[in-house]
Amino acid sequence: MEIPEKPSGRLFGPLFEPPIQLAAYATRRSESRGRLHPEPESATRTCYQRDRDRIIHSTAFRRLKHKTQVFVQHEGDYYRTRLTHSLEVAQIARSLARVLGLDEDLAEAIALSHDLGHTPFGHAGEEALNEATKDFGGFDHNAHALKLVTQLEHRYADFDGLNLTWEALEGLVKHNGPLTGKPTPPAILSSDAIWPLDLWSWPGLEAQIAALADDIAYINHDIDDGLRAGLFPVDDLGDAPLAGLHVEATLARYGKLELSRFIGEVVRRLMSHLIEDLLAETHSRLGAAAPVSAAAVRAYGGPLVSFGLEVAAGLAEFKTFLFERMYRHPKVMTSVFRARKVIRDLYAELSAEPVLLPPDWAAACGMPNDAETASVVRDYIAGMTDNFAIQEHRRVTHTEIDL
Repeated sequence: MEIPEKPSGRLFGPLFEPPIQLAAYATRRSESRGRLHPEPESATRTCYQRDRDRIIHSTAFRRLKHKTQVFVQHEGDYYRTRLTHSLEVAQIARSLARVLGLDEDLAEAIALSHDLGHTPFGHAGEEALNEATKDFGGFDHNAHALKLVTQLEHRYADFDGLNLTWEALEGLVKHNGPLTGKPTPPAILSSDAIWPLDLWSWPGLEAQIAALADDIAYINHDIDDGLRAGLFPVDDLGDAPLAGLHVEATLARYGKLELSRFIGEVVRRLMSHLIEDLLAETHSRLGAAAPVSAAAVRAYGGPLVSFGLEVAAGLAEFKTFLFERMYRHPKVMTSVFRARKVIRDLYAELSAEPVLLPPDWAAACGMPNDAETASVVRDYIAGMTDNFAIQEHRRVTHTEIDL
């Protein structure tokens, strides 16, 4: 794979000039399908700006500050949390949307909401909660995010949830593509029955942008966090697919650097490489498909935002490198095993004795261990931060667990 000796790093340079106005295929606020509960329009903000602002001010978004990305939150203040990850995804999504002539605010709103439904302790917590609730529909973080923004957030007198636009909800649920041909979580199906989200189609380009901005963000910040935590050395990264090219180019140009400068240079080069490849491939696909509207994008039948084949293959190989060297590192796995135990114990204790829940949550339960109680306990646990989950585990089990 050929790369420039020194990538430009310019998103808005000669390669990709930002358009002056929205492209024909962009989502237009004037054509929005609106909100489930009609509201007067704002005099100062577009509908998608309001979506973004409601997400930022939500309780669920604020809790992301104390939820695991890879490392358990209390392990160090430096490492990414779900909140810092979401902010990085939003920045990349907004920049890409600007270059492509899309609605930046909608892209940002979808990016900010994409991780709202995650449990404490990251994927370890989600896997444990899914396993514990398998007899009652399991757990899926996208489905829980939808439930949060349509039911569980209680900020407004006139309705439950945040009453986001149809386009924001579509992007939250389908940013990774259509949901047909695979099991769809009951929470999504029940919401879709009330207000259909066209689960069979690809979403608008703003959602497609947010999905790949997620990949770009986590690949790069996991390099940063992994090197700083000593989970893999620089030499191993130099042999890794895709990233190794940029390690080699950085060392060839600068020689030995202090770790912070080395990480910054490698991440800058790799991020520029991924962004420029994505924009080139997406421009090519848009040119070939020639969609004349956002509706044409949804009807196209496949993704129009993508990396090129070579970069996509390299990215898949590098994800395998991170999985083996970082996500399954003994230091990480020790916390993973203990985190799973916290979630399993919490679910078992609270389902058997729902009176242990806060009064408003306990009032919503049915009988111990029935489906109604399982749903309430699942939502209660999913909303916890890492630290609160540990505190609640101590309260209900009367045991200490050190993550």
